[in-house]
Order: sequence, then structure tokens, then C-alpha cells
Amino acid sequence: MSLLPTTRRNFIRLAATATVGALAIDTTLIEPNRPRIVRKEIALRRWPSRLEGFTIAHLSDFHYDSYCSVHPLRAAIGMVNGLRPDLIVLTGDFVSEPFLHGDRKKAAFAAEPCAELLSQMQAPHGSWAVLGNHDVMTDANRIISSLQSRGIHVLVNQSVAIERDGGRFWLSGIDDAMERTPDLDGALHKIPSDDPVVLLAHEPDYADHAARYAVDLQLSGHSHGGQIRLPLLPPLFLPPLARKYVWGLYQVAGLTLYTNPGLGTVNIPVRMNCPPEITLLTIRRMAGPKA
Repeated sequence: MSLLPTTRRNFIRLAATATVGALAIDTTLIEPNRPRIVRKEIALRRWPSRLEGFTIAHLSDFHYDSYCSVHPLRAAIGMVNGLRPDLIVLTGDFVSEPFLHGDRKKAAFAAEPCAELLSQMQAPHGSWAVLGNHDVMTDANRIISSLQSRGIHVLVNQSVAIERDGGRFWLSGIDDAMERTPDLDGALHKIPSDDPVVLLAHEPDYADHAARYAVDLQLSGHSHGGQIRLPLLPPLFLPPLARKYVWGLYQVAGLTLYTNPGLGTVNIPVRMNCPPEITLLTIRRMAGPKA
């Protein structure tokens, strides 16, 4: 039996099918499960010289589930520990609010296996977290308990001093800005006016408010970097309070902001041109006098 010659139309159809299939595999099975390490050096004018080169590993938006988002989180454990950061920060959304009419309280149970994996990441100055909008829309108390029982400290409108070799900065964290009322005044009230502040805030666009205060660096997530980014087009979807400072490094007046695009996925387990990220921040003192 002779084979019919492949027509140009059939060839184009086959090529298109293969391309779509390869794209589907990449966006659902490859890219979402392969975290990359992004290294950034940040110079802050008020940073203590004794803390020169202090490193912070920044992760965000885990949206834990046992089928999809667990895989980049497992991969991240060894990667973070291999970086040997001085401190680890986690900027929220450990779980996902159920789609449509699911059980919100039950959704918060995912915080426990998520926290178990996160607790395997180690740093001399510990792991510190704030909650995101999905966390507070499920069961914030359960999520806080899950994290803290495994040695991950949660900051809710609070600040803590981080000290090394006689140098000090303050790590502050606020309640979720979308679903609750963050109290930045309350978080900062005990901090001496000359001490530098690193603020954890889930939503990056909160930087417009934080820039009015003596905050040097804000670390955020929430945006997922858009999660799906088609060439030459803006991100298809960005949540409220993540439409201005979508991904990467920004200067907002005197405040430096970094928005992490997240480790997990939400709504659909797809990433395109937006890989999961572990950010390693190396903080240095800016040349010149203190502000």
C-alpha cells in the first residue's frame, strides 16, 4: 500500500498541532516546576556597614496543593539551602482560596504540608513570613499556627530586630492590604528613627503608601508576575494591588521595592514566560552619607 503524499496544508496542520502540544507541555509540566534563582544586589543608604553583604532569600505565593504547586516547592528546598542565605522571607499566599463555592476553612489545611516543606529551608537568622489575601480569606489563624509550630515566624503588624556583628536592621511585616487593615504605624512605632527597615507586604502596590514612611526596602509577591505572559503583550491578568509594580526591582520615591513572581500557580497550573523564582538579595550600603 502506497502512502499518500503529505500536502502543504497537512504539513502546516501537523506542525501547528505539534507546536501547540509542545507549548502545552512546556507551560504545564516544565516551566511551572523549574524554579530559577535570580540574584539581585540592592544598595541602601541607611544600611549598616557591619551588615555589608547580608543575604535574604525571598520566596512567595506557594498556593500549596499536592498535585501541582508542591513540585516547585520541593525543588526549591535544596536550591535555597545551597545559597546559604542569612535570612529567609516568605511573602504570603501559602494556600489558595477555593474556586467558586469551596470550603474555605478546609482549604487552609494545605498550610500544614506547605509549612512542613518550608521548614526544611534553613538560615542563621530564621524564616519570617506575612500572610497573603488567600491566607486571610481561608483561615488565617490556622495558617499562622501551622507556620509557627514549624519554626517559621509570622509578622502581623509587627517588627523584629535582626542583629549581627553589632549591626542591626528591623524586619517588619503587615497584615494583608487587600482583605484586612494593615497597621504600618503600629508596626514601626518602636523602631529608632536612624535604623533601616525591611518591610514584608504581600501586595506590591502597597509601596506607594509605605514610601511615606522610613522604610528602606519592601519585599512583596501577589502578582505572580502575570503568570501567563504572551510575547509583546502585557500580562493577561493581574490582581488588585499588583498592577503597578508587577515583577522585579522598582524605586518608589526613597523606597526600594522587589516584587517576586511567586513559586506556585493559582487558578490554572500554567506558567508562560514567567518561571517560578527564588530571589537572592544581597544588601549593601550605598556610597555616601546616611539619609
